[in-house]
Amino acid sequence: MNSFTIKDLSNLSGIKAHTLRIWEQRYNFLKPSRSFTNIRYYSNEELKTILNIALLNKYGFKISHIDKMSVDEMSEKILLLNQSEAQQERIVNDLVNNMISMDMDAFSATLDVYISAKGLEKMIMNVIFPFLEKIGILWLTNHINPAQEHLVSNMVRQKLIAGIENCKPALSSAKKVLLFLPEGEYHELGLLFIHFLLKRKGVGVIYMGANLPLEDLAYVTQHKEPDYIYCHLTNMGVNFRFDKFLFNLEQQSRPIPIIISGKITYSYEKKIKPPVYFKRTLAESMSFVESL
Repeated sequence: MNSFTIKDLSNLSGIKAHTLRIWEQRYNFLKPSRSFTNIRYYSNEELKTILNIALLNKYGFKISHIDKMSVDEMSEKILLLNQSEAQQERIVNDLVNNMISMDMDAFSATLDVYISAKGLEKMIMNVIFPFLEKIGILWLTNHINPAQEHLVSNMVRQKLIAGIENCKPALSSAKKVLLFLPEGEYHELGLLFIHFLLKRKGVGVIYMGANLPLEDLAYVTQHKEPDYIYCHLTNMGVNFRFDKFLFNLEQQSRPIPIIISGKITYSYEKKIKPPVYFKRTLAESMSFVESL
């Protein structure tokens, strides 16, 4: 069983810690345990409860009313919420709870239902991205086990690969894009999503995957002659040097334009110049795909 601090609950639910403490005093739905140093901590079930309460409260239910609901009544009210944003938040909360309990069958079924109703792209945009943001919060506070993160990441990866394989574009493009992650980078979800967007657009994709040495990139680039090289950087580790990476990448891929996206680009403050181009937001990456 995981245990969560009041800060975790606040970050995940959007409810301020001060408000949570007031709710504890006035209502019955939160009963934290205490460590031997008298620090509050909360169980999986209490996390699930506060996520449900926060959702109902956000969409119009008074806390005093929610406090009188049974667990089943609370779940029924959530299912009856009509706003699309509320439904998306409910699904994200369900995924968080599935991850914490390591119920991968339920996690997969939740994704499959949404994909069937809305499609893979909307699932990624409206559900997976917000879900991954919440995972990031738990990861930073050390209240998610790496095994849990691996389980859900691999599940999402499987859905993306299935979506790529089943994608049948109506049009085709003469453009070719080589996708890769450099040595030391294994976070593949962002790159797979770009692969899906490119395939849906009918663009040719040369997918080299994760942990690719730059000399292998140079070899394939020379023989396949892509129009663009695309790299998505999420977390490269403490020894990664961006300047050195950019220099070596340019040397190995001249004169092909290089597109780099991912959160590592956010903090790079030096001026970049062609053939390197940063796409610092999802909207910029999607705009690049649409331009091909």
